[in-house]
Amino acid sequence: MRKTKVIYIPFLILFSIKAGAQTSALSLADSLYALGNYASAINAYAKIGDEKSNLQIARAYNAIGNFDKAISQYTAIVKKDPGSELARFELGKLLLKTKDFGSALKMFNVLTTSNNQNPEYFYYLGRNYESLDKADRANRAFKAAVEMDSTHLRSLYALGKYYVGQEIKDSALVYIDKGLRFYEKDVAMINLKALAFFNNGQFQLAIPHFERLLELGEEKPFVYEKLAFCYFRNWEPEKALETYHKLSGFPDKVAAAYIGLGDVFFEEQQLDSAQYYIERSIEERMSSFPQEYASLGRIARLQGQTKKSMDHYVKAWEENKDNYYNYYQICILADEYYKDPKTRLNYYEKLLEMYPDLVPWLKERVQNRISEIKEEIHFASN
Repeated sequence: MRKTKVIYIPFLILFSIKAGAQTSALSLADSLYALGNYASAINAYAKIGDEKSNLQIARAYNAIGNFDKAISQYTAIVKKDPGSELARFELGKLLLKTKDFGSALKMFNVLTTSNNQNPEYFYYLGRNYESLDKADRANRAFKAAVEMDSTHLRSLYALGKYYVGQEIKDSALVYIDKGLRFYEKDVAMINLKALAFFNNGQFQLAIPHFERLLELGEEKPFVYEKLAFCYFRNWEPEKALETYHKLSGFPDKVAAAYIGLGDVFFEEQQLDSAQYYIERSIEERMSSFPQEYASLGRIARLQGQTKKSMDHYVKAWEENKDNYYNYYQICILADEYYKDPKTRLNYYEKLLEMYPDLVPWLKERVQNRISEIKEEIHFASN
């Protein structure tokens, strides 16, 4: 028995020394990785060569942006151990990040069909389907994630965002409100709720949510712009003017702020101020401004300047010829300005020629006016 103990003791000592050395090497590699010294960490992990080290090498390559090597390393791990969920999940996310959607989908399909109740897997499956423009499948995946975890904010946000984009307010609010019940200060969810009402034309209901975003420090131009418009449409001119003035403090939103100020002053019948800001908006813009010219056209018409108004609408139409309504305004003004019925008739007929698919009510109105002018011409020639 003594000989047996003598024989095994050296092996135990050697095993302890080897294990201690490996632990020390792993600690050094982990320390290098934690400090962001990824190249040295990769070399240190490579000397160890166990499963954890191989995974860390993949993560290090990912961290330094060498995605090809990271994918290759993750793939090798998954091939060696198909049951390695963590490696497969991280590989799937990296493939999604690098837009290899087909390969990523295979990873997430494996993860979600393995009777795993992890909502993160379904969330990323949904993200993958979104990238492939398969909204129905994406939403099914997001809903599956929410069924597993009713507080899964990113899935709730994805569903809320989809329904807001589709302007299906009630469905959007179901998911948005679930998210806000879990975290009432989530600015992304609050923004979605504001947009759900805004897109539905419920400006009064949108106001407190845009105001809440500002309270939470989201002093961004799109918040001011939409809040100002809500105040304007909710007949709160003073608040609208104040908010548009704040919007003008953002260099790339000066033109939008000025056209907003012009609209408010126009509704308040302060035509000189309205004209001033709309003209300033035109000066600020570097490209096209059909909305501004149309607004100037409205002002000139109210001031009794028919020809000037028509000139503005012509410019508005020339800036955006898809907007048939501006050309219809030209027809009305030409009808008022020109005495020759044939000239007036020509404008209306040209409208129908250029826009054969006019909305029915407007097409009927134009056709009726054409009939009246033709009758006028007929009686004048007799």
